[in-house]
Amino acid sequence: MTPEEQDLVMDLAVGSGEGPTRTLDEVLAHFGESDGEALALRLLRDAMERRDAGDVEMALIVQDAADASVEKFLEPLIELFPADWHRKHEDIVSTLGELRSPKTVPTLVEATRWVPEYLEFDECQALAVKAIWALGGIPGAEAREALKSLRDAENEIIRENAVKQLARRGEL
Repeated sequence: MTPEEQDLVMDLAVGSGEGPTRTLDEVLAHFGESDGEALALRLLRDAMERRDAGDVEMALIVQDAADASVEKFLEPLIELFPADWHRKHEDIVSTLGELRSPKTVPTLVEATRWVPEYLEFDECQALAVKAIWALGGIPGAEAREALKSLRDAENEIIRENAVKQLARRGEL
């Protein structure tokens, strides 16, 4: 994606009290697409192929602006999560949490154990906590067992959040 195209996509984002300065239709027209979800998926797959962290962010902005179904992003996001060349791990965990799918359990468990280098400063373990809360929203035995296994984690924040989610689910 060119810098001009990145600027165009950034104009879809809402930030610091300002609204978007571009419409999704304008962005779609520029890229020759009529479907925001299709464009977001194309941009995401292209960014992953090229290992371009900035374009991953642009694809997720288009996905959000298009209010695209996160279900269609399940496989690419699971594949993208462990990559260490981008900085969207928390966004990926949040999006996977919206799905409430048992398919996301292994990735969410990994998010409680692995800390990307750029997040090593975070003593609050925000990535792990988001993953635990996402696990808490997933029905079924696989998520329950994952949460139970996290009760024994070395990190107190992880243990406490796992217990909270199990209690919320009525599974303590």
